[in-house]
Amino acid sequence: MSFGLAAMKKESVAVVIITNGPGELSTWVRPVVDNLNQINDSLKGKKKYDFTIRLVLVPCPNSTGKEFEVAKSWKKFELVTKAKTFWNLLILPSAFASWPKKGIVIFLGGDQFWSILLAKRLGYINITYAEWISRWPQWTNIIAAMNGKVKKLLPKKYRYKCTIIGDLMADIKFNSEVSLKNQGKKYIALLPGSKKSKLSVGIPFFLEMADHIADKNNNIDFIIPIAPTTNKNEYLFFQSDKNPIANYYSSKIKTIKNISNSIFDNVIETSKNTKIYLINKHPCYEVLKECDLAITTVGANTAELAAIALPMIVVLPTQHLNVMNSWDGIWGIIGKIPFINKLLTLIIKNWNLKSKKFFSWPNIKARKLIVPERIGDISPKQIAKEAEFLMNNLENLQNIKDNLLKQRGENGAVKKLAYIIFESIKKLS
Repeated sequence: MSFGLAAMKKESVAVVIITNGPGELSTWVRPVVDNLNQINDSLKGKKKYDFTIRLVLVPCPNSTGKEFEVAKSWKKFELVTKAKTFWNLLILPSAFASWPKKGIVIFLGGDQFWSILLAKRLGYINITYAEWISRWPQWTNIIAAMNGKVKKLLPKKYRYKCTIIGDLMADIKFNSEVSLKNQGKKYIALLPGSKKSKLSVGIPFFLEMADHIADKNNNIDFIIPIAPTTNKNEYLFFQSDKNPIANYYSSKIKTIKNISNSIFDNVIETSKNTKIYLINKHPCYEVLKECDLAITTVGANTAELAAIALPMIVVLPTQHLNVMNSWDGIWGIIGKIPFINKLLTLIIKNWNLKSKKFFSWPNIKARKLIVPERIGDISPKQIAKEAEFLMNNLENLQNIKDNLLKQRGENGAVKKLAYIIFESIKKLS
């Protein structure tokens, strides 16, 4: 943001960003904010515009509850509000801050309806980044679409509001100096999740799976990029007897040690002597892009992996579905109610899973199976065997990579969206 005597002569504009989970926060919100500030900073003197950037976190089952601390630590926002206070903000905005007369509410994650509600409440215009569909075009002022398919889905009378900007995920930047390739080693990235409901299953499941792979493959190393919303202490907790699900699996963490002079921060050693390297930097795409394969839970992380064209196996062990109340939309919120959660488990197992619905973003986007999804009563040993097969069949891995590359949207979306926001600021100033 840019402030100063020259800038203050123009009327201040509020830029309010709506978002939800850790993936959207790091891959959508932060790059757009950085580009918006760069555009304004490139102007000189009186040409600069006075605006404040505020972040509003909204209720979402895919959030971890730690997004507030992460966003605050970036020091990029004048105001950050927690998801649990969203309804209070909607009812009485003045209790949180003074709001300029003019402003923009921008949807960058969560449910599009939340941004519509807040924009109407504040009397601001609304900009929606539509990745798959724009759900409320009649109440949206500007629609920034990922591709032409989004625009075609709009009723004709609203298409004039829509500009195709490309895929925000396609603008991920890498540090080309990072390289893991050494001594003929291969690397598998493990992504067990970032929230408690997923970690309670993912950590014991993934630990045992890594042990099975390492047992016959000395040339494979494992990497876990730790999300900013979790930490190594949670890994210790969820592999212990304090987590009932851990009793279903054989592997435990023997030690977690710090590492010096390395791109990695810690190393886990399992009870079966498998080493798994942890990296706290987020996002860490420059490390992930060096991996040969990822094994991941469902969620926004599948979109991030697809954006860097990293082949993946997506797993959802439904034998523990009753604790994985991390579904999208209203189902995830309702699923937190114990009785309804059990009912949802039954419904999902007997209808949703049998309907062959896709769970990973690359498959949803392609409308066909381009990355393996293993959903059901699966075991770590089964997934380990499939991972070994792929690691030993480079042609299969390359086919997955090529299909992921075909699904990527056009580059430049972040800058285009930042300019759309900036032009709106100019008109309001």
